[in-house]
Amino acid sequence: MIPFENTLPYDEQMGDLYAQQCPYCHQKHVLLSIRPDELPDIHDGKKRLLVFPCCNSSITIVDADSDYLLANKKLPRIP
Repeated sequence: MIPFENTLPYDEQMGDLYAQQCPYCHQKHVLLSIRPDELPDIHDGKKRLLVFPCCNSSITIVDADSDYLLANKKLPRIP
């Protein structure tokens, strides 16, 4: 079972991935440093470091699907 507290929802817009809100500093509509063409590699087991440009916090992405990125640790919940 996938631990929901380790997931980050994202949206794809115009070829870029966006988080609705940063889990660390709570800035809205954050551009992620992952390209949509990297998602299949991540889903197949390649890990990817994700650094949020708004606050320089980082997580390691270990899996991805069409709606969520799965991190290796628990993420702070968005209030």
